[in-house]
Amino acid sequence: MNIMEGSGEPPHPGDHCIHDGDFVVLKREDVFKAVQVQRRKKVTFEKQWFYLDNVIGHSYGSTFEVTSGGSLQPKKKKEEPTSDTKEAGTDNRNIIDDGKSQKLTQDDIKALKDQGIKGEEIVQQLIENSTTFRDKTEFAQDKYIKKKKKKYEAIITILKPSTRILSIMYYAREPGKINHMRYDTLAQMLTLGNIRAGNKMIVMETCSGLVLGAMMERMGGFGSIIQLYPGDGPVRVATTCFGFPKSFFSGLYEFPLNKVESLLNGTFSAEMLSSEPKDSASLEESNGAVEEKQASEQDNDDSMAEAPESNNPEEPEVMEIVSQDPQHKEPKEKGSKKDYMQEKQRKQEEQRKRHLEAAAMLRERNADGLIVASRFHPTPLLLSLLDFVAPSRPFVVYCQYKEPLLECYTKLRERGGVINLRLSETWLRNYQVLPDRSHPKLLMSGGGGYLLSGFTVVLDNLRADTNLKSSMSALESPKTEEPAPKKQKCTESGS
Repeated sequence: MNIMEGSGEPPHPGDHCIHDGDFVVLKREDVFKAVQVQRRKKVTFEKQWFYLDNVIGHSYGSTFEVTSGGSLQPKKKKEEPTSDTKEAGTDNRNIIDDGKSQKLTQDDIKALKDQGIKGEEIVQQLIENSTTFRDKTEFAQDKYIKKKKKKYEAIITILKPSTRILSIMYYAREPGKINHMRYDTLAQMLTLGNIRAGNKMIVMETCSGLVLGAMMERMGGFGSIIQLYPGDGPVRVATTCFGFPKSFFSGLYEFPLNKVESLLNGTFSAEMLSSEPKDSASLEESNGAVEEKQASEQDNDDSMAEAPESNNPEEPEVMEIVSQDPQHKEPKEKGSKKDYMQEKQRKQEEQRKRHLEAAAMLRERNADGLIVASRFHPTPLLLSLLDFVAPSRPFVVYCQYKEPLLECYTKLRERGGVINLRLSETWLRNYQVLPDRSHPKLLMSGGGGYLLSGFTVVLDNLRADTNLKSSMSALESPKTEEPAPKKQKCTESGS
């Protein structure tokens, strides 16, 4: 049975439409950018600026064309003329690329743009004024047209944010923000961790909130998630880009990582959180200034070209969305200093209450799973956090390198309490699928990280069989073998 059918709230047809304030993903060719829809808000994307006012009311997946004045107009689908362009040569051996085959100059193209001629008409003019176009092969002609359309046609597609789209966006634009986690590796984590609705999950991640958002999307607002964070506060920049409703955050709790040891020892108390709100409040105030500074810097950086494999920071662009949240600026701009202090104290008290609730949930030690994907060494994290997981539950640890996971594997074998330990690496290669020219792409991913997964069991039951296991292992092999990462082949087709 569908989850929505049992919730008593039937899905509304309007949910597939774009509303003011929604978080969307802009797509042009293979480049993505996450923005928030706001009226009269100038958006810069791929060397062009425009407004998103006209996308409100349209359905997700609609395609628009940037016109004069920064307005977006719905793109009408037209059948491409095949009869005129089918005249092609047999090979390209006699074509010389001397830069003189195109009769139109840059001044002529600029004049066409000033006249308001659309991109597809400019491309047609370039084809007609090319002396070598008809001598090219059919494949070369298609490649030429695609290259010119990418340069002169400003076609923007509005997509609904999802785990796959956002992970591809982060991995292509700023992989360091997500610890170089590839999207197929993230999919493996969600599957091995058995993420589903109604679970009680523990997550420790430093991937800008991408792993947390992926878990929340799969759980659909049912169940609870306890996020352990280092420092003074959790980072949920990528989580904000999903645009989840407020009901999804009712089951989200956070707990500081530096208080885990006291919680395990039984020395944790509410007084230990009394000094934390002041630090977090000052951090929140300083973060607002940093985000505003990064947002202003990003306006200057947007004039640069954005390529799928570029290293332009994506984080400031998402920060721009968060910093413009009226909830964060209302106490500073509209209210007095007294009102701002009261609002800050209210948030501090609410955060402290959430920490106490998370501590009470962790004390039960009955979590349904554990996900770790951080820049820290996984061994101490995993050995301490496994105590909060119930028996027969999965755990998944991600690391960009395999050496820390090999050490973690050895420590877990010595500690016991886990079974079905597996260290794996997913191998991904993209394929171009086109008529008469399907082949693997020349550029492929250099690596998407490693995963260590397993299941928890009751530790006392394993101690009884320690002698039997040691004797069996001695008979099988006198050498201690290290697990080699198992490579899982994963292919993806794209045109």
